[in-house]
Amino acid sequence: MKTAYIENISDYSGKEVKIRGWLYNKRTSGKLWFILVRDGTGIIQAVVSKADVDEDSFNMCDILTQESSLTIIGTVNPDRRAPGGYEIQAKKIEIIQIAKDYPITPKEHGTTFLMDHRHLWLRSTRQYAILRIRQEIIKACRNFLDERGFILLDTPIFTPAACEGTTTLFETDYFGSKVYLTQSGQLYNEACAMAFGKVYCFGPTFRAEKSKTRRHLTEFWMIEPEAAFFDLDDNMDLAEDMVIYVVQQVLKNKSKELKTIERDTTNLEKVSKPFPRITYDEAVKILHDKGVDFDWGNDFGGADETIISKHFEKPVIIHRFPSEMKAFYMKRDPENEKLSLGCDLFAPEGYGEIIGGGQREENLEIVEKRIKEFNLPRDAFEWYIDLRKYGTVPHSGFGMGIERVVSWICKLSHVRETIPFPRMLYRVTP
Repeated sequence: MKTAYIENISDYSGKEVKIRGWLYNKRTSGKLWFILVRDGTGIIQAVVSKADVDEDSFNMCDILTQESSLTIIGTVNPDRRAPGGYEIQAKKIEIIQIAKDYPITPKEHGTTFLMDHRHLWLRSTRQYAILRIRQEIIKACRNFLDERGFILLDTPIFTPAACEGTTTLFETDYFGSKVYLTQSGQLYNEACAMAFGKVYCFGPTFRAEKSKTRRHLTEFWMIEPEAAFFDLDDNMDLAEDMVIYVVQQVLKNKSKELKTIERDTTNLEKVSKPFPRITYDEAVKILHDKGVDFDWGNDFGGADETIISKHFEKPVIIHRFPSEMKAFYMKRDPENEKLSLGCDLFAPEGYGEIIGGGQREENLEIVEKRIKEFNLPRDAFEWYIDLRKYGTVPHSGFGMGIERVVSWICKLSHVRETIPFPRMLYRVTP
């Protein structure tokens, strides 16, 4: 007998199958039990009739509890009223395990309680839908880059030096030496781009930021393309095209999940070319016009990002930030040394930055000068300096934070629901 997955149940119409899963809900009308079973791919209703099953199977329905594991054998029948358009006419029920006192009940639970039970909260329909959308976003990002000739090359988790800033590093012992958990694969991506032309890395990144906001995780996943011979404009074009592609794929392939989380997709459907592109100066003017006391030269905080992104219906790209607030590797604007050729992409609806990147400095003497100015250990960057000695070229790239994209596309109030097990300032369990 064929073991079927619920997501493919339409392939078995009129056939007898075996479904293995967990009890989601149940109700009875006396001689009938209506059992909702989930198997990780979907939910289906099984009709258990006293006339069709043995007495033990029928009585088992009475003792089944929420999240008990079971096997149902029965015939798949079309039913327009049923979720997914099919139900199972049960012939036999087999209990694998009875779950006792399942802690997450249909009543309202507080966020702390749900986060303490995150390992179980993942089973809810809302969390299931969000994380399926996350999977689609990751798949879309990789397909987009793969189809454009980018090569996936993995970069180290342990690094000898900082990429984004020395104040947000997680330090660890490495056989007697001091190393850090990666903040970004970018520096290694640059080396790979000099070998393969167009590359990307995808993996976890770590920031020891003492930020307790709806946007921050201490461990998050980032996809980072880097391309040789790309300038700032090429980079912004790539970021724009990638965001559009990702949104379109989610709308196309995860409409059911978007409906489950009650996401109004009207604004997502507006995500198309061209995105507005404004300078840092123009973004500062928007803040001033809104009455925000913001000093030129500062980075945008969460509240600033919200105001700026709500100013536009589509994602907006902000470029040419003050050079003093950017990392040593960021190329400066040849027309104005006070500005860098960096860019951020803000998601609309108040979600703020989801992409950060820019053009890298390719000049050997300037890179050496910047490393000294930033008081960075030259010996840790000798290999990076080599990239400017041997065949240096203009190049650009960016990083897209997966969790922030999920948060925006799903319209979540907090980033903690965007990853199976979030790590935050005061949360490292479960």
